[in-house]
Amino acid sequence: MAAKSKSKTVAIVYRLQTDKAVTAATELAQWLVSEGHKALTAPAQKALKGAPLMKSAKAFDNVDLVVVLGGDGTYLRAVRLLEGRQVPILGFNMGSLGFLTVHPASNATEITQKTLAGKMELRSRAMIRASLRRKGKTRGEFHALNDMVLERGSSSHLLNVAIFLGTHKVSEVKADAFIVSSPTGSTAYNLAAGGPILDPSVRALTITPVAPHALTTRPLIVPDDVEIVFRLVPGRDQKAHFVVDGQKELELESEDEIVLKRSSFDHLVVREPGFNSYTLLKEKLKFGDRA
Repeated sequence: MAAKSKSKTVAIVYRLQTDKAVTAATELAQWLVSEGHKALTAPAQKALKGAPLMKSAKAFDNVDLVVVLGGDGTYLRAVRLLEGRQVPILGFNMGSLGFLTVHPASNATEITQKTLAGKMELRSRAMIRASLRRKGKTRGEFHALNDMVLERGSSSHLLNVAIFLGTHKVSEVKADAFIVSSPTGSTAYNLAAGGPILDPSVRALTITPVAPHALTTRPLIVPDDVEIVFRLVPGRDQKAHFVVDGQKELELESEDEIVLKRSSFDHLVVREPGFNSYTLLKEKLKFGDRA
């Protein structure tokens, strides 16, 4: 009989609307307890049997691993709950695609056991930080693993945005939206909007306009240590929505600025030894296949 790994504390985040995910999360919690580990149910969910509900994000200070059972949206919810804490996340796919939740849910206990025993790899992924600058004052700070989006929302008018890199004005563009994505997020909304795919190890961010009103406007790849500034150009009482990893955070007004660059926080993903992101692209999107 294999020796049990040292007792660890594991928080579980599961897809609330899916009975299959609830069942899998319950079974995983019971298995963790039977193996001598402490299982917790992450905040804002129904407590799982044998896994007490965490009262706040502060409780993640004492967590060794977060396990996600759901799709990539559930995974991003777990990232938000961590609030920048470098706790590894192990994602099991119970959604439709799964770029973040890459592991099969059918092997949840086996892969969780390997992770707790130190037999999986932890890989660091860059995150994005943004702040709102309004009338010369900075208000609020936001962090995303995948992307941040400036969009027109329900307005019938295109956004008119001046884009700066540092203090240098790059261009002024009219479009439905603007996506800033990390290498991890480059295969999400950015890819669907015609943006480039970045290797996860690249120290860069992408700026991708959505439906720009100019044939010459193209996505940009910029160093992740340079400040990207979006400024709403005055006129027609411009308003925009600012969306962080799929969640609306702010409504912006004319002359507001969003300032973005790489976050000081990195995210830790759990992967099988030897995992290759290009193999994942081929499996999920048929990348490189010839018709």
